[in-house]
Amino acid sequence: MPNLTRRQVLKATGAASLGLMIPGAGGRVHAEPDGGPDSDSPAPHPRDDAGSGAAPQTGITQSVARWCFEDIPLRPFCAAVAEMGLPAIDLLLVEEWAVAHDHGLVVSCGDVGAGTIEDGLNEPRNHAGIIRAFEEHIPRAAREGVPNVICFFGNRRGMPDGPAIDNSIRCLRECAPIAEAEGVTILVEALNSKPGGHVDYIGDHMSYTLEIIRAVDSPRVRILYDIYHMQIMEGDIIRTLTDARDWIGHYHTGGVPGRAEIDESQELNYPAIVRAIRDTGFTGYMAHEFIPQSGDPLRSLREAVEMCARA
Repeated sequence: MPNLTRRQVLKATGAASLGLMIPGAGGRVHAEPDGGPDSDSPAPHPRDDAGSGAAPQTGITQSVARWCFEDIPLRPFCAAVAEMGLPAIDLLLVEEWAVAHDHGLVVSCGDVGAGTIEDGLNEPRNHAGIIRAFEEHIPRAAREGVPNVICFFGNRRGMPDGPAIDNSIRCLRECAPIAEAEGVTILVEALNSKPGGHVDYIGDHMSYTLEIIRAVDSPRVRILYDIYHMQIMEGDIIRTLTDARDWIGHYHTGGVPGRAEIDESQELNYPAIVRAIRDTGFTGYMAHEFIPQSGDPLRSLREAVEMCARA
């Protein structure tokens, strides 16, 4: 979605298992979802306070992007998310994290103002502000159990790939030690640049994105693979996410075309995609980022979550 829309929506309104709460310790919300099949960590226990809509444990940790449900005030939305058994909410501003925590929710990816979709990593003039935002907010994310924070590649504005890639690598190499020291992951999002999307966005193909993330080579710098956007740009979703498994740290969903519900009305086979993600051993969050078209947005969300839980 356009960054202004995301940021304006968030300011205006103030992963693992469906039906599971990620347990905390000492008042801190645990940042990491349960490990995959190779993890030594015990599986989380079902929520004691989960509502009747809570579904059984699954291998994918689901979350939901706040901005897609902007018509519901934040506190009632968090309450509804928790009631249906979702453990997390995505893309909250720093000042909103406490509201999610009040409802027992993890903030699966926080927006700390590290650049914008248009003004991102490719432009050196943006680097100081991006680094400053991470220096200020990543320690807080660690304290408050926020496992991921987001940034963007930026608009091309005539810049060739070569310099843009080099600039992005240089900035992320400065940011990586901040994230590594705190155990928080920086996510850089791949987006579509076609009309109706983020026209002129430079990070619009996985080949570009992977070249940068591989060169940075930090366990705390990963790709936010937006399934909706990458279906529009290049398709080949399952093969791509399988081949790039080592570099993807987060997923977003959305129906194609139109970013509507991820049901049978759109072209992507989400049950197969969820199974493919699970087969990679992914242990992060998959956040639903579709804009409900039905008259009952929470029902649309619940149906999407239940479908992915059954996959």
